[in-house]
Amino acid sequence: MTRFSLRQLKLRPGEEHREPVAIELEPLLLGGSAYEPAVTPIDGLLTVQRATSGDVFRLRFATELRGPCMRCLEDARIAVDVDAQEYEDADPAAVDELRSDYVAHGELDLTAWARDQIAFSLPQQILCRPDCAGLCPVCGLNLNDEPHAHEKTSVDPRWAALEALARDDT
Repeated sequence: MTRFSLRQLKLRPGEEHREPVAIELEPLLLGGSAYEPAVTPIDGLLTVQRATSGDVFRLRFATELRGPCMRCLEDARIAVDVDAQEYEDADPAAVDELRSDYVAHGELDLTAWARDQIAFSLPQQILCRPDCAGLCPVCGLNLNDEPHAHEKTSVDPRWAALEALARDDT
């Protein structure tokens, strides 16, 4: 877990501190599948700016995740660029909206912040390629490798009555 100590910073309002950081990333679990970072630690740039009422944090980095395609289960890679900001009010009694979830006991949790920002940056479906055909719903073969079609199978006799009703309605 990568943490950055905020206690070491001696900033006055209006000043900022920039520092390259190496962030350890953990696998990201989505729908029971693990998406691993291609390289860890990743190189990022942390900027801390002191405002009159608190601190503004900015984290920038780029990484690549590897894991299963959501359609065909083959290896998929996705590039992620992150440029995120957080605010931490200097007043300990400030409302939750003015407090960062990543600051605790004078330290900024870069690993958790980076993980959450990666999750926000992902597309709804992670695919091995944009035109991925997926798996055949009948036999389970990868349709990218072996495009095919199956003959219409007979209906399970337990559903025959419902099929007859559907034909009668049309």
